[in-house]
Amino acid sequence: MLASSSRNALKRAQRSVRYLVAELSVTAGVQEQRRYASASQTAFEPEATVLNPEQALRKSRSRNAEGRIRGSTHTPVARYNMQMATMLDYQQPHRAMLLARRMKEEGVEPDVITYNNLLMACAQEQLFREARAVFADMLSMGIQPDRHTFHNLMRAMDVKDQDELHEILRSMESWGIHPNELTYEIIITRLARSHRVELALQFLANMPRLGLSPTLSAASSVITAAADLGFARLALELALSFERMSIRRLEASTWVDVLVGCAEAVYAEGVLQAWRKVVNEHNVLPDEGCCIQVLHTAARHGLPTLALEVIEVLKRIEIVWCEHHIAPVIEAMCHHNELKEAMLMLEYMRKNDIEPTLETATPILKLISVDTDAVDHAWGQLEIIREEGHQIDVVAFNVVVQAAIVLKDLQRAVGTYKAAASLGVKPNIDTYNLLLLGCIDARHRELGDRLLSEMKAAGIKPDQTTYERMVRLCLTQSTYEDAFFYLEEMKALGMVPPLPVYEALVRKLFSVGDVRYKLAVEEMKECGYDLSPRLKSFIDSGGSHDGSQDAQPSTIEPVLL
Repeated sequence: MLASSSRNALKRAQRSVRYLVAELSVTAGVQEQRRYASASQTAFEPEATVLNPEQALRKSRSRNAEGRIRGSTHTPVARYNMQMATMLDYQQPHRAMLLARRMKEEGVEPDVITYNNLLMACAQEQLFREARAVFADMLSMGIQPDRHTFHNLMRAMDVKDQDELHEILRSMESWGIHPNELTYEIIITRLARSHRVELALQFLANMPRLGLSPTLSAASSVITAAADLGFARLALELALSFERMSIRRLEASTWVDVLVGCAEAVYAEGVLQAWRKVVNEHNVLPDEGCCIQVLHTAARHGLPTLALEVIEVLKRIEIVWCEHHIAPVIEAMCHHNELKEAMLMLEYMRKNDIEPTLETATPILKLISVDTDAVDHAWGQLEIIREEGHQIDVVAFNVVVQAAIVLKDLQRAVGTYKAAASLGVKPNIDTYNLLLLGCIDARHRELGDRLLSEMKAAGIKPDQTTYERMVRLCLTQSTYEDAFFYLEEMKALGMVPPLPVYEALVRKLFSVGDVRYKLAVEEMKECGYDLSPRLKSFIDSGGSHDGSQDAQPSTIEPVLL
C-alpha cells in the first residue's frame, strides 16, 4: 500500500512538473510558438534551430554586456535564479517551476541560468522529453547553451538510451563545448548506478586519451558497481590503479565495498589488501557481517593472522564472541598446519565462555586423521601443551581419540583414553561415545560393556547416543538379546529411539529369521517413522539386496535388432 501510494505521488508530481513546463513558454507571438514547436523536434540539431551557434553567441554577449551595465547581481532575473537554485537544492523542482511561471507573469526575461535551473528541475524528475522542450525554447530565445546546460540534459535522460547520450555529446561539439571531467563523471556514475559496468569502463578508458583524469566520484561509482556485481578482482584492480595514478585517495566506504565484494567471492588477495586499507589505513571497523565473510575467506585459504585480526575487530565493536566466530580461526590454523595453536584455541574458547564441540574441531580431525603418524604427532602436541603449563581442553583430547577411531585403530584410541590422566584431562560423554563407535567397528562387545561401566563409575550419565551405540554393538553379536534391554531402557528414560536403531534391529532380526522383526517394524511406525525404500526392498527380497541400484537386477527387456 505504501509503495503504491509513493508511486502515485511520484506520478502526480511528474504530471504537475510536465504541466508547468508546457505552460512556461517564454516566447511571444505565433511565430515564436512555431519556432518553439520546430525546435522541440530537433533540439540537438543546431543547424535546424532558429539561431546558429555564432548568432546565439553574439546575442548572448550583447545580453551579458547589458546585464553588467545594469548590475546583474541585483536584477529581478538574478533574484529569481537564486530562489530557483535554492528550491532545487532542497529537491523541490515543482516550486522551482512555480517561480518560473511567476517570472513569465511578471515579464522577467530569462537567461541561461534560468534555463539551466529549469533543466535541473526536469533532471530531478527524470523528464527528458520536457528537458528537450526547455532546451529548444532556450535556443529559440537566442540564448547560447553552456556546459551546465548539457550536463543537466544528461542528468535528465534515460541512461539506458545510448542514442540520446551520443546525440547530446555531438550537440556539445557543434556548439564548441568539449566534455570535461564533470561531463564524464555524470555519464560514468549514471551508468555504474544502473550496473552497466562494461559501458562505464569504456568511457573511463577514453578519458586519458582526451587528457582528462577521472574524478573521485566517477572512479568510486565504477569500483562499487564492480564489487556489487561480483567482479571482485576487477574492483580491486580499479581501486589500486586509481590510487596509484592519482594523488587522491578513495574514501573508506569505497574500500569497504571492495572488501565486502572480495570476501563474498572468497578472493584471498583482495581481502588481504582491502582489509589493510579499511582497518589499518582508514581506521574503519567493519560490521559483524563483513567480518564473518572475511573469516570464511581466512578459513578457506589458511590465513590465521587475518582471522585473529578479525576476531580482535569483533571485540572492539563489542560483538559477543560465539562458536561460529572462533571456528573459522581454527580452520585457518589447520590449513596453515598450525596444529598446536588450533588446539590451544579450543581452551581459549572455553575461557571465554564458548562451548567448543567436536564439530568445532572438525578441521583438526581432518588434519590428523591422515595416518597413525599424524595421530602420534597430535598426541605429542598435547604433551607439549601440558609441559608448557597450559590447560588441555577435553575436545582437543577427544579429537585425537576420534582420529584413531576413523583410522580403525581401536587399540590406539583406548591407549589414548587410558592416558587421559597424564594430560590432566577428564574424559566426558563424547569420549566414551567415540570409543563405543570403535567397539562397533571392531565388534568388541566386552570392551563396550567395560567402557559403559567405567562411564557410569565416573558419574557420567549415558545419553541417547550412548544407548544407540550399545544397541548397535549388541546387534554385532550372535547373541543379541541385550539389544532389546538397552532399547527398553532408552524408552523408559523418555528417549525416542532414532530411526537408524530400528533399521539396524529390523535388518538383524530378519537376517537371522527372527519373526520379531515384524514387531520392530510396527513399533517403528508407532514412533512416526516410515519404512524406507531400501529397508522395504531388503525385506521383500528376502535379505538379498537393500534396493541399491547396483544390486538390483535389470528389468529392462533386451532389444532384438
